[in-house]
Order: sequence, then C-alpha cells, then structure tokens
Amino acid sequence: MQEKITLVVPCYNEEETVGLFTQAIIDVQQQLPDAFLEILFINDGSKDNTLTKIKELQIQYPDRVYYLSFSRNFGKEAGLIAGLQHAKGDYVTIMDVDLQDPPSILIEMYHKIKNENYDVVATRRVNREGEPPVRSFFAKLYYRLNNSISEVKLEEGARDFRMMTRQVVDAVLSLPESNRFSKGIFSWVGFDVAYLEYENIERSAGNTSWSFTQLFNYAIEGLISFSDAPLTIASYVGLFTFLFAVIYGAYIIVKTLMFGDSTPGWPSLAVLIVGMGGLQLLSLGIVGKYIAKIFNETKHRPLYIIKESKLPEASHSATPLPKTRRTPDK
Repeated sequence: MQEKITLVVPCYNEEETVGLFTQAIIDVQQQLPDAFLEILFINDGSKDNTLTKIKELQIQYPDRVYYLSFSRNFGKEAGLIAGLQHAKGDYVTIMDVDLQDPPSILIEMYHKIKNENYDVVATRRVNREGEPPVRSFFAKLYYRLNNSISEVKLEEGARDFRMMTRQVVDAVLSLPESNRFSKGIFSWVGFDVAYLEYENIERSAGNTSWSFTQLFNYAIEGLISFSDAPLTIASYVGLFTFLFAVIYGAYIIVKTLMFGDSTPGWPSLAVLIVGMGGLQLLSLGIVGKYIAKIFNETKHRPLYIIKESKLPEASHSATPLPKTRRTPDK
C-alpha cells in the first residue's frame, strides 16, 4: 500500500501559479511510485480567482487536490497551522505554490526519511540570486542577529519547504501559542533534521505578496518570539545612559566651579533631553511588543476561520476550527 504525503500549500492571490504547481506535482508523482502525493491548498482570503482555480483543479483531480478557504486573509502562519492540523498523510510537506520550492526535491526528501531515518528533511538556498540586494543584506543580518541573541538557532537560508514525519507534525501542533513563528518552532521541537541545498529559483508566475515592510515585521516577530534579549538590552542601555548622565552632570559641576559657565548650557541640555527621551521610547516600545503578545495570547481568538473546504473523506468529521483552544491566528 502506498504511503501518503500531504503537501500543505498556502496561497494568497496565486491564480497564475496553482495550475502550474499542480501539474509539476503530477509530473513528480510519475517518478515516485512508492508514495501518493496529495495537495492541500490553503486559500488565505485571496482577492483574485485563486479559489476558483483551485476548485477547478479539485474537480479535475478529485482524489489528489483538496482545499481550505479562509473567511479573510489571516496570514501565512495561520495558513501553515491550518494545513498541518488538517493534513492526514503519513508525511507532511510544506511548500510554496510559486515553484520556488522545486517539486523534484520531494523524491530525495522521501527517500532520505525512509532510508536514513531522519525525522525532517528541510531545505535551504545556497544563494539569493534574483533578490534585491537590500533584501538579501537584511536577511543575512537577521539570521546573524537572531542566532547571537536567541537560544533557538536558525539555519541561514532555510526555507519553510520541508518534509516531516507524523511525529514531528504532532509535536509542532502541541505548541499552544497564538503568536506563531514557524521557523523558530521547527527548530525548537528538535528531532533529526537533514538539509538539502539548492540554487535560488525565481517565481514561476505572478508577483510575491511579501513587501519589505512585511518581511521586516515578520523578522521582528521572530526575534521576540524566542528571545527576551531585547528586554535585557533595553535594561542595559537604560543603566549605561543613567551612568553617563551622572558622570556628565558631575563634569559640568566641576567645570563650572573651576572655570565658570562660559557658554549657555542649553545645547547640551537639549541633546540630553532628546537622547534620554528617545531611549525611553525605544525601551517602552520593546516592552510594549512583549505586552502586546501577552494580550493577544489571553484573548484566545482562533488563528483562522474556515469559510468553505473540500477535504478527504477521512477528515470530514473534523470540526472547521482547530480542536485546541489557543491554536487556530498571525
């Protein structure tokens, strides 16, 4: 009996790519007779005809293509957790629909898990050709910063594209937080991981929905999700600023007593006030981000809401919303 691999594929405004992706998976299936590839599209509130295209594919391939469609755009993290919660395969793979994750690698992933007893086979890009230089620079900077302040280390260039055993999927789903950062979660749960490397591939069609601002905000979420170092840094900055103010104040007093006040003091006073005010606002902002995360966790809102779906018969009995109270929102 064939083992089943469920491909979890989040989609947002990807009407041009879902058909190309499905055909690519069918081509790979011809080379993978030992496993059956099943596609679970997650339509994350697309504004174009993505859902229509997915429904057409589902009618064309009723035993291979399934979908969940959200009531609005909840973000990629919500799409990932929804896919993992509804995936029923023996193995689960996360992929992007734009074919920047080469489907041909699925064959090596499967054989590596089966023959070498790995729990996860993940991927990473060896270069960032085709990306804007500014984005590449900040991406590398982010990985270095994260790995220097966080106990959870991230592989530079690692993609969400990975194949996992059912045990790993269950471990990921056992984490109850609403503020999810999947790259960090995948590293945190551990298990035996093998990495496959490949050259960067440009999108097959369409444009990315990730702007530089969205990526920057996502990076900030990642930094504060698995490290309290920003809070520690803010505390040290405050301490050193206070000590500097004390030393500078003593210097001004000594200078005035010895040489008199030869010049008005308002420039130095203005600099100190502005500098201290800026540091206070920075520290408050850091603390505020952590408080906001606590606030979001206490609301227990679902991570997503399903408007409609077409799932394999075995999963029809599942409720539309996740079973755990805290796990169904980015």
